[in-house]
Amino acid sequence: MTAIGTSHARIDGADKVRGTAPYAYEHLTDAVYLWPVTATVARGRMTGFDTAAAESTPGVLLVLTHENAPRLADTSNGDLTILQSPEIAYRGQLIGAVVAESPETAREAAAAVTVTYDEDDHDTEFRVDHPGSYRPEQVNGGFEPTSLDGDPDRILDRAAVDPAHTDLVTIDEWYSTPEEHNNPMEPHTVVATWQPDDSTLTLYDSTQSTQGVVSTLAPVLGLEPEQIRVVAPHVGGGFGSKGSPHSHDVLAAFAAMSLPGRPVKFAVTRQHMFVYVGHRAPTRSRLRLAADRTGHLIALVHEAHTHSAHAKEFAEQAAVTSRSMYAAENRRTDHHVVPLDVPVPFWMRAPGEAPGMFAGEVAMDELAHATGIDPIELRVRNEPSEDPETGNPWSSRRLLDCLREGAARFGWDRRAAEPGARRDGRHLVGLGVASSTYPHMVQPGNEASIAHRSGRYSVRIAATDIGTGAWTTLLLIAADALEVSTDVVDIEIGDSALPSATVAGGSSGTSSWGSAIVTAAHQFRARFGDDPPEGAELSAEAADNPDLEKFTVASFGAHFVEVRVDVDTGEIRIPRMLGVFSIGRAINPRTVRSQLIGGMTFGISMALHEESVRDHRFGHVVTQDLAEYHIPVHADIADVDAICLDDRDEHATPMGSRGAGEIGIVGSAAAVVNAIHNATGVRVRDLPVHLDDLLDGLPDQ
Repeated sequence: MTAIGTSHARIDGADKVRGTAPYAYEHLTDAVYLWPVTATVARGRMTGFDTAAAESTPGVLLVLTHENAPRLADTSNGDLTILQSPEIAYRGQLIGAVVAESPETAREAAAAVTVTYDEDDHDTEFRVDHPGSYRPEQVNGGFEPTSLDGDPDRILDRAAVDPAHTDLVTIDEWYSTPEEHNNPMEPHTVVATWQPDDSTLTLYDSTQSTQGVVSTLAPVLGLEPEQIRVVAPHVGGGFGSKGSPHSHDVLAAFAAMSLPGRPVKFAVTRQHMFVYVGHRAPTRSRLRLAADRTGHLIALVHEAHTHSAHAKEFAEQAAVTSRSMYAAENRRTDHHVVPLDVPVPFWMRAPGEAPGMFAGEVAMDELAHATGIDPIELRVRNEPSEDPETGNPWSSRRLLDCLREGAARFGWDRRAAEPGARRDGRHLVGLGVASSTYPHMVQPGNEASIAHRSGRYSVRIAATDIGTGAWTTLLLIAADALEVSTDVVDIEIGDSALPSATVAGGSSGTSSWGSAIVTAAHQFRARFGDDPPEGAELSAEAADNPDLEKFTVASFGAHFVEVRVDVDTGEIRIPRMLGVFSIGRAINPRTVRSQLIGGMTFGISMALHEESVRDHRFGHVVTQDLAEYHIPVHADIADVDAICLDDRDEHATPMGSRGAGEIGIVGSAAAVVNAIHNATGVRVRDLPVHLDDLLDGLPDQ
């Protein structure tokens, strides 16, 4: 029997529709409520903290400040170090809290707290020529900040000095993406309880990694990992921001420890989602390309710049994909960060790849236009036979299949080569394409437990379903590995007390957890056979996969976009978008398609809508809600479809699958911008696209 590959309804779907699937805030009803006090200056120190009015408010149980909060055992993580001193690192920093019998009382009392400051000059404005810019020791993902093959700068500099006497076609442009904020439907939320009898802290947390919260918070709070339990059976999205605990978790823990035995509920407001729970840092990338007249890349340089925070470094790895995306004998990549008085940046769906591939794929479209070569054909001519960075063979690289299949399905042959040449009534019409890639990641340290009781198999692992369908996906993997029907398998996830599991992030969850389940299932059958005795039980860690060292394993895809631009207003509409992906074997095609379309929608949002506007006079983001921080609504998303090639990757995982959660966003914004250029002749290099960017390209009539 084969469960993998079948379109299976979510096993948790009915509970979610009925409202009986508990999210973090819905655990424990006999609770008290926390409302935070945040800094109103961007840099300085507190000189006074008047809590008298708050403490005298009826129903208030606790007012926390830096003067009475528990002491942290480890203050090396600046993102988690709060209420330890009067110092202010950024506006909106958590500096106190009020806990009361009702959320309304807590909020009113928190508003009554008066804080005075000795304010310092602050700097929140990111620019490439910032005097504090530096090259980090490493960038997100553990990558080296620089890479070099050949001598690309000599080639590019020579071509720039005498462009009229060179056989090379060159591109030298800057591309930018703005600061963006994760906005999952369920904001960050935690319910914390401290039990004094056994000195244990229980957190019902909206997180992408229950055991990641334990391993991160235990040393900070001075606890042993066994003293913390984190429960998260259902999570309403995360997009990376919930991949690690943030300072709100520490604040809730402080409150719980100060009120032993009382569950403390803390739901981060939508406005505060734009402050202390991470964001995608703005990026600026300089792309320099040189190709011969036939379109073959000779040299490539990608220099990426981004901001970080004084409180803690986070360096977006925006140039890393340029190291292996296309064949070029001469390549250089580099990263620089600018530390500012801002909250700490963190993961946001496809960190690094999303902004970096926007720059790279728009630059490739510019090169195609400059050489007069079709954008798909240009990519075909620069397809590497092996990984240009490592020299390893690909486990599977079907990018060209994705491009060709997508072109045939989308009607690419109807694209006008000359920008601005196609008009339908009052609309200019254009088609755009961009490639996509995302690295395959399998995290070490995953373990699954399988038990047989009363004719049923219980599969337990501390995985987390953040809305992606993990409950169902792991059921299909377990059923196939045990060679039984899904009807006799029970899945238990979402609790740090279960066997070890890594984060639901980096598109690594299914690959990592599934590998552990397959290993445990095979060992279970080897020990107990096809008719296991009652109570048979076994735990096993995922087997090592040496192929991950021998091959470069990654997913690939191609985005196709049609845009229609109103000739009078410049209004942009996307009536059609198609993504074709090679992601290995699709465990559950239904939820995989949902993930891919979600990522593509993210790309439309990135291209046309999302931008966090920071007021540098005061240091805070002013677009602090979903009325002013624009994201697509149903009217913005029309015919969006995603298909997967039939492609089992035996080198990637024992299931033959690779991750699908993030590749949908990578390259999708570039495809939109490339289509806009094809429609109007206007090349937009700074996201998001604004209507006034297109005015010069609109016809007079």
